[in-house]
Amino acid sequence: MDHEELFYLLALQKVKNIGDISAKKLLRHFGSAKAIFEASKNNNIEVQNIGSVMIQSLKKFNDWQRVSNEIKYIEQNRIKVISIFDDDYPYKLQHAPDSPILFFYKGQVSLNHPKIISIVGTRNMTNYGKRIIAEIIETLQPYKPLIISGLAYGVDVEAHIQALKHNLPTVAVLGHGFQRIYPAIHQKIADKMLNNGGLITEFWHSDPVDRNNFLKRNRIVAGLAEATIIIESAAKGGSLVTADIANSYNRDVFALPGRTSDIYSQGCNNLIKQNKAALLTDAQDLIDTLQWQTSLTKPGPKQLNLFIDTTPDEQKIIDFLQQTGSAFLDDIALNLSMPISKTSQILLQLELKNILNSLPGKKFELI
Repeated sequence: MDHEELFYLLALQKVKNIGDISAKKLLRHFGSAKAIFEASKNNNIEVQNIGSVMIQSLKKFNDWQRVSNEIKYIEQNRIKVISIFDDDYPYKLQHAPDSPILFFYKGQVSLNHPKIISIVGTRNMTNYGKRIIAEIIETLQPYKPLIISGLAYGVDVEAHIQALKHNLPTVAVLGHGFQRIYPAIHQKIADKMLNNGGLITEFWHSDPVDRNNFLKRNRIVAGLAEATIIIESAAKGGSLVTADIANSYNRDVFALPGRTSDIYSQGCNNLIKQNKAALLTDAQDLIDTLQWQTSLTKPGPKQLNLFIDTTPDEQKIIDFLQQTGSAFLDDIALNLSMPISKTSQILLQLELKNILNSLPGKKFELI
């Protein structure tokens, strides 16, 4: 990334009253962060839904020394900065309307991995939850997914530990900057993840450890993955926030059921009861829903059947693919406003009817 543009992107990230959605709207309009600040100085900002409060905040921003200090820290610690302008910005995260305009990354794995799931839950994990995490990740090992979580106590760190145990890449989304690891007891695990996975944060190294930051990072946990698994949760908790965010992104959500008398199963049971999550009894439920089993089998030759009935939803997908030529699962679901699980099921039916081909990376094309 151009050094000057990085400077202004970092500044834009810290302007008060401008969130990620508004920042991206400004970037789309002006083409660069530098152009935004130059326009604000010249009173030349006329962008829909960008009001006077935001414009004044841009004009008043003067924390340029802190921006310079952050760039110095980035360079000294060899931290990779990924912005929405970069080709390696995570494809799935790009579809989240409130995704960060940039984030910081240390690691060895591509964040555009073909199979990504998030595993989150309570910090007060039970032996039941621990056993299920181990069983799920062991079953998923042949599919080689990237495991996302938040490095917190309980379910999060156990998901990372089990991923490392089974030689699966795993990435933690931090609620703080790279100057520290919180909780500090997880430093050794974080270090191991750098060799098979990595660490992500949108926070600067000098940002304080704050509860709201941990809630904010949940949208990245949900946005990076095609599916989020809630292992255990009380009736209220941060993992339920992650589930709500994943649902808002039209991503699949799974929840592990438990006894009604168990405090840390109440949140999961409620998600299932309210149809906000699919019931997860074992890893096979996820494999079937996400159509992962097809990736382990070699497809045979197909012939197009020209005389076949289709449902209205199937026809929508056919029409969309006729316009685009080919498309990824996420794109199809997003453009047709369908949940990914439903889109995936319809695509499978179309494939069985020899109407389309599935390509690597969950891409589809008509035969």
